[in-house]
Amino acid sequence: MITGKIVDNQEAIIELEFTGINHTQKVEAIIDTGFTGELTLPGNLIDRLGLPRIGELPITLGDGNETDVGLYLGIVSWQGEERIVQVLRTDGKPLVGMSLLYGSRLTLDVVTDGSVTIESVP
Repeated sequence: MITGKIVDNQEAIIELEFTGINHTQKVEAIIDTGFTGELTLPGNLIDRLGLPRIGELPITLGDGNETDVGLYLGIVSWQGEERIVQVLRTDGKPLVGMSLLYGSRLTLDVVTDGSVTIESVP
């Protein structure tokens, strides 16, 4: 089970552990149910972890604008196992998308300091 909390600005935050070529790092990420990919990370963190670039991906942003972003491979600890994931390079905060959550039950107590839990669906 993965746990987190709702912070003051009503974001659901969880902590993930990434393994890169250079080192392992824990990162707080926001759950974004409007994002269909697996993960986004800021460029400086991708560089620090030494994640390998595998190409570019055209995406449509929430405001309708289209752009190409760098696509990388990463390893994240998910439900007690290492999982290879596709990571999009962005300028914003780390995001967890629906593709990473697929196969999970997400429970949110949407109040300040409310609990966030992610469990595998049997």
